[in-house]
Amino acid sequence: MRIGVHPNNLHLRLARLWPGAFAELQPVFVSYAEGRDTAALLESGDINLGGTGSTPPIEADMRGLGVEYIAASAPRPANGAIFVRSDSPIGSVAELKGRRISLIDGSFHTYLLARSLEGEGMSLPDVERVESGARDALADLLEGRVDAWVAMSPRLEKALERDDVRPIVRCGAAIPNRSLFWTLQRNGLSAAEIRAIVSELSRIGTEIAADPRAAARLLASGDRGGSGDRSGSGDRGGTDIDAWEKVVRSRDFTVVPINDEIIAEQQEEADTLLRHGHFDTPIVLKRSLETTK
Repeated sequence: MRIGVHPNNLHLRLARLWPGAFAELQPVFVSYAEGRDTAALLESGDINLGGTGSTPPIEADMRGLGVEYIAASAPRPANGAIFVRSDSPIGSVAELKGRRISLIDGSFHTYLLARSLEGEGMSLPDVERVESGARDALADLLEGRVDAWVAMSPRLEKALERDDVRPIVRCGAAIPNRSLFWTLQRNGLSAAEIRAIVSELSRIGTEIAADPRAAARLLASGDRGGSGDRSGSGDRGGTDIDAWEKVVRSRDFTVVPINDEIIAEQQEEADTLLRHGHFDTPIVLKRSLETTK
């Protein structure tokens, strides 16, 4: 089983380092740069399983790739926020109209921004989305190249400790923000493999929750190199054990098999992004027959 690992999915990032993880499936962990690359790697067969936020699998389904959802994390309300400079005249989402917003477009950042704007009677075309990519988005915000920044862990926790930026909305007020674990139907994972994946994700999550300091130590040590590394620059490290422990403790690492409630959440996101013009055609999301066995 070729399991994709990118820096922003902490569950799989920790699984790569966790003793005995996925042993039944003879895992090969493949590192890559970011969650938006997951669909292409699944399509090419470079990986058989990936974990991302809620948006990349919808993007993949919109391309007709045939997503098969396997499992999902608990909601993670603390893992995202929109920041402005502390001296900014912007006091709320309602004042973002016409502003430049730094984000990783096509990730859950897009959905967080869309839902936040929608709550104020606006939509994505009312702001200018600025792709952060490999840029230092915090520096762009502080130096005035953008007016707001969509941040996520672990940079979010560090930003919350600063006095030169402030959040105007937190993720939990707008979206569930789960991690989704998924593949493509063409990869033909068996019901037994899917059950094993869910079981291992759940076991690892339980052990992370039981010893967050151990998990923080692994993350701080860095997740570099290794077999199948496609990440280019490697791990986005630089976070110490204490900071990582705050990140680990801030989230629920519970994982559950995919269910109708989660598919309904994904459908709501797809419909929302269609309303905002991010997608140009509607789609009806379905649970795979395999995942219901």
